[in-house]
Amino acid sequence: MNARVALVQIAFVVFTLLLSVSVCSQLTVLVRLNDGQITEELLEADSEKDIITVEFRQTDGTLITFLSDFKRHVKIFHALVLGEPEKGQSQYQALCFISHLDHGELIPSEAMARLRQKYPHVVRSADERRSVEQFTMNAALNMSRSWHLSTHIHNVCRDARDLVYTRQQDVKYWLEKGSVFDVFPQSLNVTDLQSCSSTTDPWQPCACSYRLNLEWFPCQLKYCRGQGSNPYKCGIKSCSKGYRFDFYMPHKQLCLWDEDNYYP
Repeated sequence: MNARVALVQIAFVVFTLLLSVSVCSQLTVLVRLNDGQITEELLEADSEKDIITVEFRQTDGTLITFLSDFKRHVKIFHALVLGEPEKGQSQYQALCFISHLDHGELIPSEAMARLRQKYPHVVRSADERRSVEQFTMNAALNMSRSWHLSTHIHNVCRDARDLVYTRQQDVKYWLEKGSVFDVFPQSLNVTDLQSCSSTTDPWQPCACSYRLNLEWFPCQLKYCRGQGSNPYKCGIKSCSKGYRFDFYMPHKQLCLWDEDNYYP
Protein backbone atom coordinates (compact mmCIF):
# COMPACT_ATOMS: atom_id res chain seq x y z
CA MET A 1 0.00 0.00 0.00
CA ASN A 2 2.80 2.38 0.92
CA ALA A 3 4.56 1.57 -2.36
CA ARG A 4 1.39 2.43 -4.29
CA VAL A 5 1.03 5.74 -2.46
CA ALA A 6 4.68 6.51 -3.18
CA LEU A 7 4.16 5.79 -6.89
CA VAL A 8 1.12 8.06 -6.97
CA GLN A 9 3.10 10.83 -5.27
CA ILE A 10 5.98 10.43 -7.73
CA ALA A 11 3.57 10.51 -10.67
CA PHE A 12 1.97 13.66 -9.29
CA VAL A 13 5.36 15.35 -8.91
CA VAL A 14 6.34 14.41 -12.49
CA PHE A 15 2.99 15.68 -13.80
CA THR A 16 3.44 18.94 -11.89
CA LEU A 17 6.91 19.39 -13.36
CA LEU A 18 5.58 18.76 -16.85
CA LEU A 19 2.89 21.36 -16.30
CA SER A 20 5.43 23.90 -15.11
CA VAL A 21 7.63 23.23 -18.14
CA SER A 22 4.70 23.54 -20.51
CA VAL A 23 4.22 27.25 -19.74
CA CYS A 24 7.88 28.12 -20.38
CA SER A 25 9.87 28.08 -23.59
CA GLN A 26 13.27 29.01 -24.96
CA LEU A 27 14.07 29.96 -28.52
CA THR A 28 17.53 30.70 -29.91
CA VAL A 29 17.57 32.87 -33.03
CA LEU A 30 20.50 33.95 -35.19
CA VAL A 31 20.33 37.73 -35.65
CA ARG A 32 22.43 40.18 -37.65
CA LEU A 33 23.50 43.15 -35.55
CA ASN A 34 23.64 46.75 -36.70
CA ASP A 35 27.37 46.45 -37.46
CA GLY A 36 26.82 43.41 -39.69
CA GLN A 37 28.02 40.82 -37.19
CA ILE A 38 25.87 37.80 -36.31
CA THR A 39 24.92 36.91 -32.75
CA GLU A 40 22.70 34.40 -30.99
CA GLU A 41 19.61 35.88 -29.40
CA LEU A 42 17.89 33.94 -26.63
CA LEU A 43 14.17 34.51 -26.23
CA GLU A 44 12.42 33.09 -23.17
CA ALA A 45 8.72 33.20 -22.37
CA ASP A 46 6.85 32.24 -19.22
CA SER A 47 3.10 32.48 -19.70
CA GLU A 48 2.41 31.78 -16.02
CA LYS A 49 4.55 34.71 -14.82
CA ASP A 50 3.51 36.61 -17.96
CA ILE A 51 7.03 37.69 -18.91
CA ILE A 52 9.24 37.65 -22.01
CA THR A 53 13.04 37.94 -21.86
CA VAL A 54 15.35 38.76 -24.76
CA GLU A 55 19.10 38.37 -24.25
CA PHE A 56 22.08 38.68 -26.58
CA ARG A 57 25.73 39.73 -26.64
CA GLN A 58 26.91 42.66 -28.73
CA THR A 59 30.09 42.62 -30.80
CA ASP A 60 32.00 44.55 -28.09
CA GLY A 61 31.07 41.89 -25.51
CA THR A 62 28.27 43.85 -23.82
CA LEU A 63 25.47 41.58 -22.60
CA ILE A 64 22.01 43.05 -23.19
CA THR A 65 18.94 41.76 -21.33
CA PHE A 66 15.42 43.02 -22.00
CA LEU A 67 12.55 41.80 -19.82
CA SER A 68 8.87 42.61 -20.30
CA ASP A 69 6.63 42.14 -17.25
CA PHE A 70 3.10 42.21 -18.69
CA LYS A 71 1.39 41.81 -15.32
CA ARG A 72 3.02 44.93 -13.87
CA HIS A 73 3.32 46.92 -17.13
CA VAL A 74 7.09 47.21 -16.65
CA LYS A 75 9.97 46.80 -19.08
CA ILE A 76 13.55 46.42 -17.91
CA PHE A 77 16.71 47.09 -19.93
CA HIS A 78 19.97 45.77 -18.48
CA ALA A 79 23.39 46.33 -20.04
CA LEU A 80 26.50 44.64 -18.69
CA VAL A 81 29.27 46.72 -20.25
CA LEU A 82 32.82 45.39 -20.22
CA GLY A 83 35.23 47.81 -18.57
CA GLU A 84 38.51 49.13 -19.90
CA PRO A 85 41.21 48.67 -17.21
CA GLU A 86 43.66 50.85 -19.16
CA LYS A 87 41.24 53.74 -18.58
CA GLY A 88 40.89 53.01 -14.88
CA GLN A 89 37.59 51.16 -15.11
CA SER A 90 36.56 48.00 -13.30
CA GLN A 91 36.06 44.69 -15.15
CA TYR A 92 32.45 45.49 -15.97
CA GLN A 93 29.75 48.06 -15.34
CA ALA A 94 26.04 47.34 -15.11
CA LEU A 95 23.29 49.76 -16.12
CA CYS A 96 19.56 49.27 -15.62
CA PHE A 97 16.70 51.29 -17.07
CA ILE A 98 13.07 50.78 -16.00
CA SER A 99 10.11 52.11 -17.95
CA HIS A 100 6.39 51.64 -18.51
CA LEU A 101 5.50 48.81 -20.89
CA ASP A 102 2.95 49.94 -23.44
CA HIS A 103 0.24 47.63 -24.72
CA GLY A 104 1.16 45.96 -27.99
CA GLU A 105 4.94 46.46 -27.86
CA LEU A 106 5.46 42.70 -28.07
CA ILE A 107 3.29 39.68 -28.70
CA PRO A 108 1.66 38.14 -25.58
CA SER A 109 3.80 35.80 -23.49
CA GLU A 110 1.50 32.83 -24.15
CA ALA A 111 1.94 33.32 -27.91
CA MET A 112 5.70 33.65 -27.48
CA ALA A 113 5.78 30.42 -25.44
CA ARG A 114 4.31 28.54 -28.42
CA LEU A 115 6.63 30.09 -31.00
CA ARG A 116 8.88 27.71 -32.94
CA GLN A 117 11.20 28.17 -35.92
CA LYS A 118 11.41 25.76 -38.82
CA TYR A 119 14.92 26.76 -39.95
CA PRO A 120 17.10 27.53 -36.89
CA HIS A 121 20.25 28.15 -38.98
CA VAL A 122 18.73 31.05 -40.93
CA VAL A 123 19.96 34.52 -39.91
CA ARG A 124 16.88 36.59 -39.09
CA SER A 125 16.18 40.16 -40.16
CA ALA A 126 13.28 42.18 -38.79
CA ASP A 127 10.19 42.76 -40.92
CA GLU A 128 9.90 46.33 -39.62
CA ARG A 129 12.51 48.78 -38.33
CA ARG A 130 10.89 51.06 -35.79
CA SER A 131 12.19 54.52 -34.97
CA VAL A 132 14.63 55.13 -32.12
CA GLU A 133 12.91 55.93 -28.82
CA GLN A 134 14.65 58.40 -26.52
CA PHE A 135 14.36 58.26 -22.74
CA THR A 136 15.41 61.00 -20.34
CA MET A 137 15.93 59.04 -17.13
CA ASN A 138 15.44 61.65 -14.40
CA ALA A 139 14.77 59.44 -11.36
CA ALA A 140 16.72 56.73 -9.55
CA LEU A 141 14.88 53.66 -8.28
CA ASN A 142 15.41 52.51 -4.71
CA MET A 143 16.28 48.84 -5.19
CA SER A 144 15.41 47.91 -1.60
CA ARG A 145 11.69 48.29 -2.38
CA SER A 146 11.68 47.63 -6.11
CA TRP A 147 9.86 44.31 -5.63
CA HIS A 148 6.66 46.28 -4.95
CA LEU A 149 6.83 47.48 -8.55
CA SER A 150 8.06 44.24 -10.15
CA THR A 151 9.71 41.24 -8.53
CA HIS A 152 11.92 40.87 -11.61
CA ILE A 153 13.74 44.19 -11.14
CA HIS A 154 15.92 42.89 -8.32
CA ASN A 155 16.86 39.74 -10.24
CA VAL A 156 17.77 41.57 -13.43
CA CYS A 157 19.31 44.73 -11.92
CA ARG A 158 20.97 43.50 -8.73
CA ASP A 159 24.50 44.15 -10.07
CA ALA A 160 23.66 47.71 -11.20
CA ARG A 161 23.58 49.00 -7.58
CA ASP A 162 22.97 52.76 -7.72
CA LEU A 163 22.72 52.91 -11.52
CA VAL A 164 19.04 51.91 -11.77
CA TYR A 165 17.12 54.66 -13.52
CA THR A 166 13.54 55.44 -14.44
CA ARG A 167 11.49 58.49 -15.47
CA GLN A 168 9.31 60.78 -13.37
CA GLN A 169 6.44 60.29 -15.81
CA ASP A 170 6.67 56.51 -15.34
CA VAL A 171 6.76 56.94 -11.56
CA LYS A 172 3.55 58.99 -11.76
CA TYR A 173 1.87 56.36 -13.95
CA TRP A 174 2.74 53.46 -11.63
CA LEU A 175 1.68 55.34 -8.50
CA GLU A 176 -1.68 56.15 -10.10
CA LYS A 177 -2.08 52.43 -10.83
CA GLY A 178 -1.60 51.65 -7.14
CA SER A 179 2.01 50.45 -7.11
CA VAL A 180 3.99 51.09 -3.94
CA PHE A 181 7.72 51.68 -4.35
CA ASP A 182 10.41 54.28 -3.69
CA VAL A 183 12.57 56.54 -5.79
CA PHE A 184 15.42 58.50 -4.30
CA PRO A 185 14.31 62.03 -3.37
CA GLN A 186 16.93 63.95 -5.33
CA SER A 187 16.01 65.06 -8.83
CA LEU A 188 18.35 63.77 -11.53
CA ASN A 189 17.90 66.61 -13.97
CA VAL A 190 20.16 65.85 -16.92
CA THR A 191 19.04 68.75 -19.13
CA ASP A 192 21.14 71.26 -17.17
CA LEU A 193 24.26 69.09 -17.11
CA GLN A 194 27.14 69.10 -19.56
CA SER A 195 27.35 65.92 -21.61
CA CYS A 196 29.98 63.42 -20.50
CA SER A 197 31.42 63.34 -24.02
CA SER A 198 32.32 67.04 -23.80
CA THR A 199 33.43 67.05 -20.14
CA THR A 200 37.19 67.15 -19.57
CA ASP A 201 37.24 66.54 -15.81
CA PRO A 202 36.92 62.74 -15.25
CA TRP A 203 35.39 63.27 -11.77
CA GLN A 204 32.76 65.84 -12.74
CA PRO A 205 29.03 64.94 -12.80
CA CYS A 206 27.66 64.87 -16.32
CA ALA A 207 24.83 63.71 -18.57
CA CYS A 208 25.67 60.26 -19.92
CA SER A 209 24.09 58.64 -22.97
CA TYR A 210 23.74 54.96 -23.74
CA ARG A 211 22.18 53.45 -26.81
CA LEU A 212 21.18 49.89 -27.61
CA ASN A 213 19.26 48.09 -30.33
CA LEU A 214 16.91 45.15 -30.13
CA GLU A 215 17.53 43.80 -33.62
CA TRP A 216 14.83 41.14 -33.69
CA PHE A 217 11.79 40.51 -31.50
CA PRO A 218 8.21 39.31 -32.15
CA CYS A 219 6.15 42.49 -32.05
CA GLN A 220 2.82 41.49 -33.58
CA LEU A 221 0.70 38.46 -34.41
CA LYS A 222 -0.26 37.80 -38.02
CA TYR A 223 -3.78 36.70 -38.91
CA CYS A 224 -4.88 34.88 -42.05
CA ARG A 225 -8.29 34.11 -43.50
CA GLY A 226 -9.22 30.61 -44.54
CA GLN A 227 -12.38 29.42 -46.19
CA GLY A 228 -14.38 30.47 -43.15
CA SER A 229 -15.09 34.04 -42.13
CA ASN A 230 -13.05 34.06 -38.91
CA PRO A 231 -9.33 34.94 -39.17
CA TYR A 232 -6.80 32.69 -37.46
CA LYS A 233 -3.26 33.19 -36.14
CA CYS A 234 -0.76 32.21 -38.80
CA GLY A 235 2.57 33.67 -37.73
CA ILE A 236 4.32 36.67 -36.26
CA LYS A 237 5.69 39.99 -37.43
CA SER A 238 9.20 40.80 -36.21
CA CYS A 239 10.53 44.26 -35.38
CA SER A 240 13.82 46.01 -34.72
CA LYS A 241 13.99 49.02 -32.44
CA GLY A 242 16.65 51.33 -31.02
CA TYR A 243 16.64 52.97 -27.60
CA ARG A 244 18.65 55.92 -26.34
CA PHE A 245 18.92 56.65 -22.62
CA ASP A 246 20.15 59.98 -21.23
CA PHE A 247 20.88 59.89 -17.52
CA TYR A 248 22.88 61.38 -14.66
CA MET A 249 26.36 60.10 -13.92
CA PRO A 250 28.14 61.11 -10.69
CA HIS A 251 31.39 61.45 -12.65
CA LYS A 252 32.59 61.03 -16.22
CA GLN A 253 34.87 58.12 -15.32
CA LEU A 254 31.76 55.91 -15.25
CA CYS A 255 30.71 56.93 -18.77
CA LEU A 256 33.82 56.46 -20.88
CA TRP A 257 31.95 54.74 -23.73
CA ASP A 258 30.41 58.15 -24.49
CA GLU A 259 33.82 59.25 -25.80
CA ASP A 260 33.84 56.46 -28.37
CA ASN A 261 30.20 56.70 -29.44
CA TYR A 262 28.73 60.08 -30.23
CA TYR A 263 24.93 60.13 -30.23
CA PRO A 264 23.60 63.17 -32.07
